[in-house]
Amino acid sequence: MLERPWYVSLNYPLALCAVALSVFGLIIIKSATLHTPDGAGDYHRQTAYLIVAIAAMIVFALIDYHVWQRWAWTIYIVNLLMLGAVAVAGHAALGAQRWVGVGPLVFQPSEPAKLLLTLSLAAVLADPKRTHRRWRDLAAPIAAALVPALLVLKQPDLGSALIFVLILSAMLFFALPNLLHFAAYAAGLTAVAVFTAASPYILKSYQRRRLLVFLHPKYDPQGAGWSLMQSKIAIGSGQLTGKGLFSGTQTQLGFVPEHATDFIFTVVGEELGFLGAVSLLGAYAALLLSAMFVVGAARDRYGLLVAVGIVSMFLFHVLINVGMTVGIMPVTGIPLPFISYGGSSLITCFMAVGVLLNIHLQRHKISFGEPSPRAAR
Repeated sequence: MLERPWYVSLNYPLALCAVALSVFGLIIIKSATLHTPDGAGDYHRQTAYLIVAIAAMIVFALIDYHVWQRWAWTIYIVNLLMLGAVAVAGHAALGAQRWVGVGPLVFQPSEPAKLLLTLSLAAVLADPKRTHRRWRDLAAPIAAALVPALLVLKQPDLGSALIFVLILSAMLFFALPNLLHFAAYAAGLTAVAVFTAASPYILKSYQRRRLLVFLHPKYDPQGAGWSLMQSKIAIGSGQLTGKGLFSGTQTQLGFVPEHATDFIFTVVGEELGFLGAVSLLGAYAALLLSAMFVVGAARDRYGLLVAVGIVSMFLFHVLINVGMTVGIMPVTGIPLPFISYGGSSLITCFMAVGVLLNIHLQRHKISFGEPSPRAAR
């Protein structure tokens, strides 16, 4: 087995993009919380979260990613216990029970659960004993993703449950032997999605109202449609170059709810304008391209599937979060990666980047006789 020094093989663009996005996020959080009661405290806490997150990225970058494959089922069980703890002893806020307290710390288990699901699900899909040519081979990975998705949906957290399903879908696209199998899965998933949206027993009443706002933007402008309406006004008022950092009106005056978390892209659009918003999306594109290079360079099937899962996690978070602020996606309440306020999301994102960095580092360990990921497929 041949090895190169780690500093030669490190994916610097990926790490730098993650850090740059988070530093930019600190600036936007500073602006978003400028006139809130504990704005300075939020900014200092997010700075502390960033320091911890970067340390976590370094630790995960130094751990051989095959460790996660060997401990996949333990990781999966820990994930379920963590999500189950929310239902038993979770903290409720804003009409949802999504947080768990550990001493003085409070975190949101659904955020690290996305990464833990990716690490364990990839082990199931990469198992050489499963050819995935038989329909029953699909039962294990689908069930593995469905259980935590249902636990999260019960909190209720529709956005995170949707991310779980989308991560599974992306990984199945790469893992299944032919498109016919994936087409059948996609058809079944579509049927379930339609049933879920139409059922009065699965979604909460406020979630159904959000779907109605998405389908009919002028529905309930003083209630369920308020956030979206104010978000679109704020982004539109930013025009080309924005009103200037710390100078937004819709966001600074509190017209846009949750503008430091779920709707933080609104702050970017209003204060930095179209150019600022496009620049942020360009930074995300650079991050995703660097991550996609890891997918192409993965030296085995497990590494490839983990990388696919992490890339899809980042991609769908950005698409859904940005999409909901401009009205092309329903409001689901998920954070914008590396930007939104919150330690659970930020630390999870950096841990995921650390896993990608290790997969990239391992690509120069040439194991003779091991099939390539494509050959394994």
